Parts: sequence; structure tokens; C-alpha cells
Amino acid sequence: MLSLIKLPRVFTINQVPKVFHEDSIISGYRHPRSSATDCILSLFQMTNETLNIWTHFLPTWYFLWKVVTVVLMQTAWQDSFTWPMVIFLLTCCIYPLASSCAHTFSSMSARARHICFFFDYGALSFYSLGSAIVYSAYVFPDKWVNSSFHQYYITIAVFNSVICTNLACYSRLGLPFLQYNHDSLKRFLEFQHPKFSKLFRVIAFAYPYLFDSIPLFYRVFLCVGEGCTDNDTNILHYHHIALAFLTGFLFATHLPERLAPGSFDYIGHSHQLFHVCAILGTHFQMQALEQDMVTRHPWLVENSTPITFGNSVGPVLLCVVLNLAIIFLYSLPLLLHPVCKEKKCSTGPKKDKLCLHS
Repeated sequence: MLSLIKLPRVFTINQVPKVFHEDSIISGYRHPRSSATDCILSLFQMTNETLNIWTHFLPTWYFLWKVVTVVLMQTAWQDSFTWPMVIFLLTCCIYPLASSCAHTFSSMSARARHICFFFDYGALSFYSLGSAIVYSAYVFPDKWVNSSFHQYYITIAVFNSVICTNLACYSRLGLPFLQYNHDSLKRFLEFQHPKFSKLFRVIAFAYPYLFDSIPLFYRVFLCVGEGCTDNDTNILHYHHIALAFLTGFLFATHLPERLAPGSFDYIGHSHQLFHVCAILGTHFQMQALEQDMVTRHPWLVENSTPITFGNSVGPVLLCVVLNLAIIFLYSLPLLLHPVCKEKKCSTGPKKDKLCLHS
């Protein structure tokens, strides 16, 4: 059937605007003004985005299945102790789905590309909050439970999530209304300071992860003696931590494609590997959390602060509202003003118009 459908053509890096360029990726680019239909059809042809999309789209359904099993088999609506796990699993569904959608539709225009990835960043920061909520409920070592740090941990995590979204969005275009509009495109942070922009984005995602993991790092690496919660779950936490740092390394270094530009355009470049490691890390994280939830349940119910709306669902709803507001503020100037004017466009391959400055 697919042989009867005319798939969109692909281009090289010199045939698409700079905003669509990926470090050391030479070919496999989709048309920068693809229609929504073209974007969907490109799922079934090899481009430099195809595996980026599928490596996050397929795991979304796995995590959704896990949500259903927790809700139905453990009757989460009746037992508030399982609420943090449901929240975490929902964030595990949202971040890969947002990522796959961003990679699918980011070639519709420069504006669409920026806005798609704003939502991608928001979903990742939301996942960081989901991790913090579930860590607060099940992971804190015994001696830290009900400490001052434990009491303010989720509040700080909400703040970190908002900072993460804001910093990641800023790393693309600078400040909305002040640093970018249709007359000052070259002031976009990614154009003017690409390395600085990348550093901002790495910090945006590394900072909340490192903060959220403080109780976990202390428990598995530093804590000794009584109250350290040293159990069989720790080996799963080790796997998750190792994959998390590998994920960050791949995201920051653009290896292996930097070693051989053009050789990994379709299969094997860092973003694909980063996606795979992120999903595997989340899988081990989920397994560790499920095991902690079950094995520590009696002690936590007896000694820890009860799970309530105020320390689980409430912070999540607040985070969603604040992150959507940030995404709206960064997206509004792009929606109000055209990203480029028609006179700034030139004729590309086969008389396809490619905007050179968007």
C-alpha cells in the first residue's frame, strides 16, 4: 500500500534553513514547510528523524499499559499510597509522547519547530516533578523521612520544574517579546551563541534531575549504618543512574556523529541513542520504584507523612498550569508575527521555496 503513496523527498543540510540544522547530520532532512500529512507520511520513510520518533512513540504505549495495570489492579483511586506511582507513570507517558510529536511535526515551519520543542521541554520538566513526587513517597532513606528537607522537597521540585521549562525555552530564542521577533531573527540565542544555548539546555535538564536525586544518591552511595534503607532495590537504582548519566553524556556531546559527520544521519546518531538510553533508564527507574513501593509499604505507612492531595496531585496541577503559561508566553510572539517574510525566501530544490532566515 505504501508503494502507492508518494513519500515526501528528503534534503541535505545545505538545502534547508539553518534553524533546522542538526550538529554533524548532513542528510535526511524533511522539507522545512512540510504539511501535517507529509509529516505523518515521513514516519514510514527513512529520514534523520524517523528513529527519533519511533524510539519514543512505541514506549509511550508500554508506559500507558503500566498506568492501566496500576490503576485497575491496585485500585489506585481507593488507596492514596499509590497516587505518586500513578502520577509518575503518567509523566512517563507524557514525555515520550510529547517528544515523538515534536519530532514528527517540527518540520512544518520554523515557528512550528520552536513551539513543538517548547512543549517537549515542558513535558521533560513535568517528568522531573513526577520523579520528585514518587521519590518523596517511596525512595527517601529511613533517616531522612519527615526531615525538614523532606517537608520542602516537593515545593522546591515544583520551582525547579518551572525554572527548567523557562531556561530550556530561553535557550532556543531568548526572552519572548524582548529578544526575538520577525525583524531580529539573528538575535535568536541559537544563532548568536549556539554553544551557550546548548549549555543552557543541558543545565536546564541536569539541574532538576540532580536535585530530585539527592535522596537517592545519598541512599545508594553515601549512607551507612542504621536507617539507610539498604535493600535489593538498590541494584535497579544503580542501573537507572548509570543510564541517566549516559543519556546526559550523549545529549551534550553529539557522539558518535561528531567523529564522522554524515555517517550516522539515519541510524545511530546521538539523539536516537539518547532516546533509547532515556527510555531504558526510565524503565529501570519504574521497576525500582515499584519494588520500593511494595517492600517499604508497611514501614512508610507507619512512619512517613500520609499521601494527600496537597503533596501529590496538587503540585502536579500547579506545575501543569505554570509550565503551560511559560510555553504560551514563549510561543505568543511566534504566533503573532510571521517568522519570515516572503521576500526572504528563495527557490530551493525543484522550485520548493525554502525560507533562508527562519
